[in-house]
Amino acid sequence: MKLSTYLKDKLYAFLIFIIYIIILILFLIALKLSSSIIIFITVFTIVIFFVILFFDYFRKRKFYNELLDKLNTLDKKYLLIEMLLEPNFLEGKILYDVLDEVNKNEHDLISNLKNKQEDFKEYIELWIHEVKLPLASLTLINRKDKNTLRELKRIEDDVEQILYYVRCENANNDYLIKEWNLDTIIKNVALRNKDDLLALDIDFKVDNCNLKVLTDSKWLEFVINQIVSNSIKYKKVKDSIIEISGEDYADFVTITIYDNGKGISKSDLPRVFSKTFTGNNGRVNSSKSTGMGLYLCKELCKSLGHKIEIDSKVDEYTKVTITIYKKDFYNVS
Repeated sequence: MKLSTYLKDKLYAFLIFIIYIIILILFLIALKLSSSIIIFITVFTIVIFFVILFFDYFRKRKFYNELLDKLNTLDKKYLLIEMLLEPNFLEGKILYDVLDEVNKNEHDLISNLKNKQEDFKEYIELWIHEVKLPLASLTLINRKDKNTLRELKRIEDDVEQILYYVRCENANNDYLIKEWNLDTIIKNVALRNKDDLLALDIDFKVDNCNLKVLTDSKWLEFVINQIVSNSIKYKKVKDSIIEISGEDYADFVTITIYDNGKGISKSDLPRVFSKTFTGNNGRVNSSKSTGMGLYLCKELCKSLGHKIEIDSKVDEYTKVTITIYKKDFYNVS
């Protein structure tokens, strides 16, 4: 708070004080006091006025400067009231009490919203688990009908995607980070997609995946399955290949999922991990894309401490690389 700003705010006080001084002088003259006494009383009154004024300014300046400094430096503005000491002047106390009340109200509102969000997530998870039962029954009933099985798998994958999206923000509550065999995870992905791979005559290759990785098997399986599903969805008309290979390095393991499908245009590549981004392939494909698959892969890899990258060339290939660190797997740059 600048002194000039404070003095401008006290303009009315100055005008009233000047009128008071004029009246005081006239009153002292009327009492027929000597000029020296009148000057002394007048100067003394002016000095007392400015002492009180500057004392008021300095104590208020301390509080308001601290308020503005903390407001400008804090990332989480709602913590402002927690960082301030209660002031010792009336206007400051009123402001402090107002901020405190607003802060409490905001905390209550956020708490209610979080509870509602948690209730909604729990309901969605319960609903998804309930939906899985009839889907499993339909799969058993139609186990000889390959076309129906493929459609049921698509529904199951979409339902699972909803579940993982709901859990995405609090995925750490569902993690079990430990050493897993990568080959087992890849086999589970292959089994989930075996009907599509056989029906569409896709050559599915696995190379050097008998490796140990620090991850959560469930989440990594979902990520790899999303990428393989995309490879199947955007495959070539014939001679389609999907190849998954692993490489073991000193500090990390890489998993590369390669396909020789439609590929991704150079303009779309920087945005493929963006939420709801479908790109040119998603728009022209007969089964419209939601743009959520790769977004979830990116978010889950980030939560797991893995790194995911993608490279592609239109009508030639798409290559997705997942890097899993052997140590400090939560600290990924």
